Amino acid sequence: MLKVSIIGTTIWGITLAVILAEKGIDVSLWARTKREADELQNVGPEPDETLEVTFPANVIITHEMEAALDEAKAVILVVPSQSMRQNTKLIASHVKKSMLVVSAAKGLEIGSGKRMSQVIAEEINPRFHANICVISGPNLAREILRGLPAATVAAAEDAAVARQAQRILTTPNLCVFTNTDVVGVELGGSLKNIIALGAGIADGLGYGDNAKAAFMTRGLTEITALGVAMGANPLTFSGLAGLGDVITTCASPLSRNHYVGVELTKGRSVTEIVSTMSGVAEGVTTTLVARNLAHNLGLEMPITEKIYRVLYENADTRDVAAEMMGGNVRHELSGRRWRLFSLFKRSKQPQKSR
Repeated sequence: MLKVSIIGTTIWGITLAVILAEKGIDVSLWARTKREADELQNVGPEPDETLEVTFPANVIITHEMEAALDEAKAVILVVPSQSMRQNTKLIASHVKKSMLVVSAAKGLEIGSGKRMSQVIAEEINPRFHANICVISGPNLAREILRGLPAATVAAAEDAAVARQAQRILTTPNLCVFTNTDVVGVELGGSLKNIIALGAGIADGLGYGDNAKAAFMTRGLTEITALGVAMGANPLTFSGLAGLGDVITTCASPLSRNHYVGVELTKGRSVTEIVSTMSGVAEGVTTTLVARNLAHNLGLEMPITEKIYRVLYENADTRDVAAEMMGGNVRHELSGRRWRLFSLFKRSKQPQKSR
């Protein structure tokens, strides 16, 4: 029987373990310590996090990496972005030629600014680089655990690898699409968290749906510009990993990044907010990394810059929100070193004389 190994006991990791096991796949869920593994196996996950989920019998939880990866056809890394490199080092010696290596993290590495697939590639044998795949989309774990329908994208440079991941991950309630734009899918999933922080601020201040829609749209245009500058296909940002994820994380109360934005309007510091959360709000670190990338590229990202000021310079959310809504107006697709206008502008064809 097919076996899949999942690295990380985050709510998304637990969700993937449950739905794949219910599909009939043998799942090995790796926990950091024996104590954590035993508690999950014997007691189950925290009810507040996972709606009192019971693990199917074909989910085995272990703290031993060799046992977790033995005979696995795919390993899915479902860990916070800032621990991706450390966890990849732990699996590196166990990766085999036929094993898919899948990133399910939505973030960028502080310092290097690298995407998760790049981090993985640096830590595993180059012979296995073709097996690297990423998944991203509007995937709120609690909804998927309830059996509600959802969709996601599996992206790999080799379309055959993306289709292989699609076959493994597709379940009756999770529709998996494929893409070969790894850069765009990863950046869409990471950068949308910046917009979600701002949407939370807008909701916390009671700005209304008109303002929120304008903010979401301008934010999507801004992160698309960065994506294009880094080699992504702009159309990817209108798909599930871009627009789809933006809608979900900006609108749902289940979104951790939206929650952080709302809490910031109450005068709480970002340090206080994240210290009381059970999961990671990736947008906090992604804002820092994206701002640095934009500066290095000479790219204009006004929304990201303003969210950075709130997170790292203690700027007042009300002042920043007013600036975001009343910013410098110009053509929708123009910005310093943005390539969007030239990508979408149609060349004028001379009219034929009659």
